[in-house]
Amino acid sequence: MNEWNIQSRAHACEACQQSFADRQSYHTLLLDVPPDLRRTDICEPCWQKQSPPDAPAPAGFISHWQGVYEAPPPVVDAIQKETAETLLRKLIEQNDPHHAPAGYILAVMLERKRVLKVKEQILRDGQRTFIYEQPKTGDIFTIVDPDLHLDQLEQVQRDVAALLEHGLNPPVVVPENQPAPVPVGTEISGEPVAQT
Repeated sequence: MNEWNIQSRAHACEACQQSFADRQSYHTLLLDVPPDLRRTDICEPCWQKQSPPDAPAPAGFISHWQGVYEAPPPVVDAIQKETAETLLRKLIEQNDPHHAPAGYILAVMLERKRVLKVKEQILRDGQRTFIYEQPKTGDIFTIVDPDLHLDQLEQVQRDVAALLEHGLNPPVVVPENQPAPVPVGTEISGEPVAQT
């Protein structure tokens, strides 16, 4: 089972429930609350009340950072080409261990392109886990290092290239001289195709 996880930035302060305004400063706490990591977003006034400089760190504290809230852009219905980020999100949603190396490589690619930022690197159950943030959306990506070896990299790179080109559900390729499959229920010459 993969330890991948995405936690979106909140649109309101967890302490006072006030919605964040566009360009408002906020604080994020990342806590280890077994069995998961938990993200908490707090507005500046609540942060000042709850976190005096001499206060001890909360139980399970991993990391803290400050960000600026950006109101989400309007939803666009246009079909968009598969990108490394949308593919990574789909891989995380599927949670298929077979795609763990490809997901890790995609996260590293997005980090190098400055689309994702590493916020923390932790060791859990003997595995290195990276906590990435997508600064524009505030989403948190938890990616486990699959501990790839050099002899595995070429195949993983081919897998990533194929996934970026064809997506997770590649089109069915029909060999030459073979009839294309016909969906069940399609009428041919007035007769519906029966299930086999």
